Amino acid sequence: MNTISRSPLPENFLALPIKSTKIPSPRIQFTSPQNPFNSRPPVPRFSIDSSKSPTPVIPVEPPPLVVVGSANADIYVEIDRLPEEGETISAKSGQTLAGGKGANQACCGGKLEYPTYFVGQVGKDAHGKLITAALEDGGVRLDHLATVAAAPTGHAVVMLQSGGQNSIIIVGGANMNCWPDALSDSDLEVIRNAGIVLLQREIPDSVNIQVAKAARSAGVPVILDAGGVDAPIPQELLDHVDIFSPNESELSRLTGCPTESFEQIGQAVEKCYKMGVKQVLVKLGDKGSAFFTQGEKPIRQSIISAAEVLDTTGAGDTFTASFAVALVEGKSKEECLKFAAAAASLCVQVKGAIPSMPDRESVRNLLQSV
Repeated sequence: MNTISRSPLPENFLALPIKSTKIPSPRIQFTSPQNPFNSRPPVPRFSIDSSKSPTPVIPVEPPPLVVVGSANADIYVEIDRLPEEGETISAKSGQTLAGGKGANQACCGGKLEYPTYFVGQVGKDAHGKLITAALEDGGVRLDHLATVAAAPTGHAVVMLQSGGQNSIIIVGGANMNCWPDALSDSDLEVIRNAGIVLLQREIPDSVNIQVAKAARSAGVPVILDAGGVDAPIPQELLDHVDIFSPNESELSRLTGCPTESFEQIGQAVEKCYKMGVKQVLVKLGDKGSAFFTQGEKPIRQSIISAAEVLDTTGAGDTFTASFAVALVEGKSKEECLKFAAAAASLCVQVKGAIPSMPDRESVRNLLQSV
């Protein structure tokens, strides 16, 4: 597999505010107390030898977004309502589209024109080919996508109801099986040389822990999306996460606290602090979003209204991934939240997860209109 060779980032990536820049930085700059001399230049560097004839100026590519996670074939059925126990109902329509939280987030990064790698697994089946093609079309780099013979591609049944709400049943397949006991040196290298790493909980915790530890050792920030397995999060994983990102229902389940009001959400976030996470990005559905940092006032962002909500599938993944892209590009937290809100607004106006991920121009145009 192709690899990227870069020196590691310092350890406390998020210790200082990130300043806005129009040019993506190859590293977001900060100083580590363990190694105060370990820093990175704030902008891409160019090399021109003036003693020789003019040569093309080649910019250094910024460090990538690396998404480690699941890839599913989403089997959509459109229904008026959920069936009751023992009842059979007819669907208005059905189709199979590429999805999975990891693949969704990777495609979002790719469509936003940021260099993005996906580390994951698919089976040697038609669903695996469907997902691979969708990721390629989204501009995602697949050097670290494995195809396994011993498990089918993961899939999900998405029951899409009127108004865009959905209920989902997931079959793990290759997402939850056949991972190596230890990730390859090639996979670990791209993780250590990332600008930011995104994780979710639709792959084994043991894999997420390996990734988070490798990223932390290189000073690469890690965002953990809480979506996926409804089970306690291992402390070993939380200890290596920089930003924890649940939606309000996930936040309630994981902390045991109600989240019906913003005050209650704040109290639930306090429990996250006690769990060892110092920054929490909460997705609040039609109430917007909020970014909490321990010891600071939370930053709130309202939704950017969509003309029509057709399908909310993938909206949370779009929000988290676009927030990560904006963050690694050097935008402020307020700018990151607004950028993510615009991307999510565009997402819910299109059916499907990966097909609904917006491109950068669409997000920019929406932001200019609000």
